[in-house]
Amino acid sequence: TDTKIYLAITLKCFYSQKHQIYKTEPQFTEKYFTQTLDHFNFNSMGNGTFSQRYLITDKHWKKGYGPIFFYTGNEGDIWEFALNSGFITELAAQHRALVIFAEHRYYGRSLPFGKDSFNIPQISLLTVEQALADYSVMITELKQQLAATDCPVIVFGGSYGGMLSVYMRLKYPNIVAGALAASAPILSTAGLVDSRQFFHDVTADFESIAPECRKAVRGAFHLLKELAEFQDYDRIQSEFALCKSPSSAQDIHQLNGLLRNAFTVMAMLDYPYSTHFMGSMPANPVKVACDTMMSGSNLLVNLRNTAGIVYNATGVLTCFDLYSLYLECADPTGCGLGFNSMAWDYQACTEINLCYESNNVTDMFPPMPFTERDRELHCSQRWAVVPRPDWLKTQFWGDGISSASNIIFSNGDLDPWANGGVRKSFSSSLIAINISGGAHHLDLRSSNDADPVSVINARKREADIISQWIKMDRTRLQQLP
Repeated sequence: TDTKIYLAITLKCFYSQKHQIYKTEPQFTEKYFTQTLDHFNFNSMGNGTFSQRYLITDKHWKKGYGPIFFYTGNEGDIWEFALNSGFITELAAQHRALVIFAEHRYYGRSLPFGKDSFNIPQISLLTVEQALADYSVMITELKQQLAATDCPVIVFGGSYGGMLSVYMRLKYPNIVAGALAASAPILSTAGLVDSRQFFHDVTADFESIAPECRKAVRGAFHLLKELAEFQDYDRIQSEFALCKSPSSAQDIHQLNGLLRNAFTVMAMLDYPYSTHFMGSMPANPVKVACDTMMSGSNLLVNLRNTAGIVYNATGVLTCFDLYSLYLECADPTGCGLGFNSMAWDYQACTEINLCYESNNVTDMFPPMPFTERDRELHCSQRWAVVPRPDWLKTQFWGDGISSASNIIFSNGDLDPWANGGVRKSFSSSLIAINISGGAHHLDLRSSNDADPVSVINARKREADIISQWIKMDRTRLQQLP
């Protein structure tokens, strides 16, 4: 998703940039909440707890009265999302709201068992259900501590975080008055969408710039395939500036995955201005990529330079290390790097179903199948688990959500995750907002002069709906005995 989003990038530069941003961002205070390890088994961990990080700002809050805007954290460091979701704080200024960004267990610094968190069986407490319980307990206890028991709570989230916002409203409507779920692929991650859809939609983004762009990308991958068939590994190393010469079909498979992932990242982050979210990205990166792909006659060099937009944004890399820049995992769209990648791989091996494939027919990428059987093999070897492909449909309603209420599903048509989400309204309180020219949860970002009119209008509509939810919940709370 976002997810998984959390994709291969050159982390040294990324983290140095990120921490510089933190130092200049005084708005949020970083705190830790003493959280229950296992909400559902009273014996397994006794009364064990861990420290769960959250970010909070009461800059705009009318204490004890203003609503609480709560971000349901994703598969990554919570600062990344707080610093790239400025619409929430803009809305908080209008509503005099308290804002909380909660970090998901097993990500960032919220590691229940420290460095041992990714051992078996400690990893077993990483589930969607535990994360939702974390957020519900945190909201309830912080409301008590802050004398805010009568303050309506609205949850927000983007990508996987948006899925969690939906699930919070389904599972804990007693705690959450409404949810804004931006770019939340609740259908595709439940196995309800064609497995070819995702990479078809990535391809469509580049084809929309120019049909010749798709043709150039397909042609470059075809040349790479021919070189690999002749085992001309030295030429491949030279053309792609690889740190080591490939020497096997597995190395070529890894190279194809790394290259395909770069296009996925650019399609997701195709914002109309430069960003520092999951790495540094120029404005309109899909157009930049197509210009690069069509910039000369050497398609292999063009493909390398296009991938470099993602993997070498700073230009400091002198060569590409196949196995450190990109990790193959149970999510074909990328798991990221480091501890976060391990956590997301485990989730993609258990509840989150991400069996997406490219085939070179409905998309421009090499044929790279990822079937339920492929998923089972990887997950049994890596985590000793057998995935449950239908679990999200059972536990979180799948496409049978018509009896739910007070959820906004927003999606941008540039986002390859969009067609894995809800694109049509179910009712007057289950509302789909489609954003023309919008990339991955663009509506959650701060207002920007380069914003398309569509996202300005979408935010206005979201704000109006959320205002109604707040009024409704105030009335409900006042009527309680």
